Amino acid sequence: MDSEEPDRPKIRLAKVIALRGISSRRGAEDLIREGRVAVNSLVVTKVATLVDPMVDKIRVDGQGLPAEPKKAYYICYKPRGVLTAMDTGDKNRPSVMIMIENLDIRGGVEPVGRLEFNAEGALILTNDGELANKLSHPSAQVPRRYIAKCYRTPGPRALKALEKGVVTPDGNFLPVLARIIDQTDGENAWIEVTVVQPGAQLVPRMLAALGHPVSKLRRESYATISIRGLERGGVRPLTAQEVTRLRDIADGIQPKKAGKAWRGVGFAKAKPKPTRMKRAPRVKTAAKKPESRKPASRKPEARNPAKKK
Repeated sequence: MDSEEPDRPKIRLAKVIALRGISSRRGAEDLIREGRVAVNSLVVTKVATLVDPMVDKIRVDGQGLPAEPKKAYYICYKPRGVLTAMDTGDKNRPSVMIMIENLDIRGGVEPVGRLEFNAEGALILTNDGELANKLSHPSAQVPRRYIAKCYRTPGPRALKALEKGVVTPDGNFLPVLARIIDQTDGENAWIEVTVVQPGAQLVPRMLAALGHPVSKLRRESYATISIRGLERGGVRPLTAQEVTRLRDIADGIQPKKAGKAWRGVGFAKAKPKPTRMKRAPRVKTAAKKPESRKPASRKPEARNPAKKK
């Protein structure tokens, strides 16, 4: 639709409706197809319609959209066999929506990025679209730490190849951090891999290219936010410090410094110097000459005239 500010980025109409908490993204698309949505008094039936929620007047069933909800941030422990899509429409393939049905979450939170169907682990949910777009962009290089169970223990040569980057016909993989955690009796090994390159099935493809196919995969953390303390299917809100860490990483700050107070040049205050008591000036006096001492005179011994005789 027309906007008074052409420089402002527009977003999909269905996303705006979902973010206002009226329905899911798929449900909002159905509302548009059914002709129940109007933008600037004109009925819209195209799902791909772009709008500016700050300028365009959007109505659903004749009612205006509710106010924009408060930003919400969650982390969930996605189990295996669950899709990251919010609404799949397939009962045999549930989505992460089942994990937040019993929570009082409003505002249409959506997953940040994707996690494989057969994988489990950390998944960020938020309705902060700007932050989600930054984290999902390849330039952000968001660290994602995985633990994979692979066939046979990778040797020093394989670990070195992972750290340098693997080039295969399947694709080129950037350098990663990798270390062996444990070995099993069945010639299998648990390996920890931290990647910053986005891509589907990245860790399994990388290890398979080196002759170590993956049988299990778990994402321990996303952007340093860990699932520690959560059970499979569990969800918890992020702390204020964790939200700050996400924003810092999205802005390009190194993960080790993200979320920590930082002082720029010129902000440090000089420490006050301790005050010292001034000593009284010394009065110079004339130096005394040392007294000269004369050696004591010895009296001559009296001679005994009897000894000579």
